[in-house]
Amino acid sequence: MIAASTPWPYPTLIAHRGGGRYAPENTLAALRTGAAHGYRMMEYDVKLSADEVPILLHDDTVDRCSDGRGAAADLDWKALAALDFGAWHGPAFAGEPLATLYAAARYTLANGLCSNIEIKPSPGADAHTGARVAALAARLWRGAHPPPLLSSFSETALQAAREAAPELPRALLIDGPVSPDWHARVRDLDCIGLHIDHRHAAREVVADVLGRGRALAVWTVNDAGRARELSAWGCHALFTDELDTLKPAAPARP
Repeated sequence: MIAASTPWPYPTLIAHRGGGRYAPENTLAALRTGAAHGYRMMEYDVKLSADEVPILLHDDTVDRCSDGRGAAADLDWKALAALDFGAWHGPAFAGEPLATLYAAARYTLANGLCSNIEIKPSPGADAHTGARVAALAARLWRGAHPPPLLSSFSETALQAAREAAPELPRALLIDGPVSPDWHARVRDLDCIGLHIDHRHAAREVVADVLGRGRALAVWTVNDAGRARELSAWGCHALFTDELDTLKPAAPARP
């Protein structure tokens, strides 16, 4: 397990939903796009299909990002696999299938990429999704260094993830202003830190989180000036859609 006092073992720039604005989100095409832009860490959302296949999908429904309709939790893998998750983004991606956590694990591990798995439960499935996704991640990334980072807005999902795979690091996602009780919540969930909205990442908030020895990643930062400011304040990582605007440093030569 990564302790709260352990330095951030991940890259400082993270491709939001894999490919940011450059590919259909949460697909293998997105992960490949992020990697092609030099990113070494990918963030993607995971929820469960009706038959409990772990799928990469942000929304509760498939309406926005596919040619299908309906709640993901009501569709089984056979139905989901028949949908086109790429054409909405552009003809170059037409026919792109829905990705699974199994496929994401294989691709990222084969290419030396780090993963931030955001647990995104469908309504009413927080605990079950947190437990299943964490258990699968622990199995799929067994022995990987660094291990995948699990995050969620759902504290119920994070608690279930902690119970299912305590060895995997976790981070609490905060929607909106960071409340004064953030540290107690992070401590109770045994998280390494917070992921917060850059609009609420005031300097005093950043100083408070870092001063308590917690990791801090900020989303979704698409402006280069804001990225420089947050980095100068000591934020551990930034999530971005603008893969061309914010460029990762080239890896050092051996």
